[in-house]
This record gives sequence, structure tokens and C-alpha cells, in this order.
Amino acid sequence: MNKNDLISKVSDSAGLSKSDATKAVDSIFDSITSELKNGGDVRLVGFGTFLVTKRKATTGRNPQTGAAIQIPAANVPKFRAGKALKESVN
Repeated sequence: MNKNDLISKVSDSAGLSKSDATKAVDSIFDSITSELKNGGDVRLVGFGTFLVTKRKATTGRNPQTGAAIQIPAANVPKFRAGKALKESVN
């Protein structure tokens, strides 16, 4: 499922026009993104949690030359599925 498929599903299930469903989906994505940028997390009970973790700087290897390269530290977005979501998939 891609973003357009999601918008169509939201439009059909909520009885919204496609433009209203697009605004709703975009608003949700923007809200989650801005909260993660500010260092917070988004907890959706029964669905899961969006959070940011810090990845340490490491030394890696260039696979073509074998030379050592420095991989910088980074903030990485993650999603942890909630109990209800895990149970519904299994």
C-alpha cells in the first residue's frame, strides 16, 4: 500500500472527499514528523510508538577498496508495534 492507496482507504471508510482525506493524512504525517524532530515520541495506544534513537559514530569499511571510513553519529526514526497490532497480524 502506498500513500495514494492509504488516502483512498481513508476517504472511503470515513466518508471524506479525496482532498479532505489527503489533508488529514498529510496532517498526521506532518504532526508525527515535527514531534520526532523536536526530540519527542508519538505513542498511539494499541497501534505503536514512533521514536528517535541516537546511533553512535562507527568505523566502517568501503566494500570496493577495503579502506576504513568514518560513519558519523545520527538520529534514526524507529517504530515499535503495539501489542494489539502485533496480535492482529498474527
